[in-house]
Amino acid sequence: MSMTPPIAHRAGTLSRLTLCSASSLLLLGLGTPVAAEPLKVCFLYSNPIGESGWTYQHELARKELVAAMGDRISTKFVENIAEGPDAERVIRNFVQDGCRLIFTPSFGFMEPTLKVARTAPKITFMNGTGYKTAANVGTYNARWYEGRYLEGVIAGHMTRSNVVGYVGAFPIPEVLQGVNAFALGMRSANPKAQLRLIWVNSWHDPGRERDAANALIKLGADTMAYATSGVSIVTTGEEKKVYTLGYYSDMTKFGPGTNLTSITQNWGRFYIRVVNEVLAGQWKPENTMGGLHDGIVKLAPLNPAIPAPVRAQVETMGREIASGQRLIFVGPIVDQQGTTRVPAGQNISANDLANMNYLVQGVDGLMPRN
Repeated sequence: MSMTPPIAHRAGTLSRLTLCSASSLLLLGLGTPVAAEPLKVCFLYSNPIGESGWTYQHELARKELVAAMGDRISTKFVENIAEGPDAERVIRNFVQDGCRLIFTPSFGFMEPTLKVARTAPKITFMNGTGYKTAANVGTYNARWYEGRYLEGVIAGHMTRSNVVGYVGAFPIPEVLQGVNAFALGMRSANPKAQLRLIWVNSWHDPGRERDAANALIKLGADTMAYATSGVSIVTTGEEKKVYTLGYYSDMTKFGPGTNLTSITQNWGRFYIRVVNEVLAGQWKPENTMGGLHDGIVKLAPLNPAIPAPVRAQVETMGREIASGQRLIFVGPIVDQQGTTRVPAGQNISANDLANMNYLVQGVDGLMPRN
């Protein structure tokens, strides 16, 4: 008896089994690999992007992220959104739009971010300059005061009137750290110098910033720094031949003759790191604090008007701060009322730094009253 039919039957059965198995694997997604859906990363900006400043630097970082990650991600941003209910609305829209990683780089976005995060536990949120974390919310900021100290040293050397002006945004700890670090650096270089402080109660208000700059110049300031996000103070300094020290972006193009340097922020590598952590399932809700040590904080190129010995001193100090050899808030630190805030020889505690609510001696200006 021929054995061919049974063999053929078995072969046919095996073929059908193979086809069925292959079909099942494809249905289960276990056959030919399907490209992973890009991680949608979304950004909420409090100000217009513009040509410089806080938002501009974050937008540069977003573009750096896109260039580095390619088709592994897609991104979206919304700019010029006020802090408060409108921010919450946009963040909720991000969630509904499929964003899986949301960056909200503004202190005023902290509470709206936390509120939305409680309703979207599978989404990762990163709030810039806030301090509250949650299971799916991390924070990030930088030791801007490290750059402020160096700017203060430059101002102390460059002022001739011994009056240096400073435009403050809001009297929150981050801004007060900057004012005080600047004053300490300034007085280390020039004990006779005074820092005149004016508050504008805004992160970005070109008119108020310009008015504050002009008021400081009338008070005798021949050098100015600021903690806002516009260009008005630098352009006013250029018009009035008054030195300026910039913030957030390299402000040279707005004051080529008088802008001495700027503290710049560089978030690109940080954003790339966070995205890679999320993609790998390794992200944790931490409070990241950058500084001179990792390049998130940098000084822009120094203006040639700064004497060579001062340039060398600032560069040396910058390396010392980055390595931890030089600390900014080491006592004795005394406030405007004569109260010792940090005893001689001691470094400020992390808690006192995070909750700073005073101005040091050498600052001529008042803390706004609520």
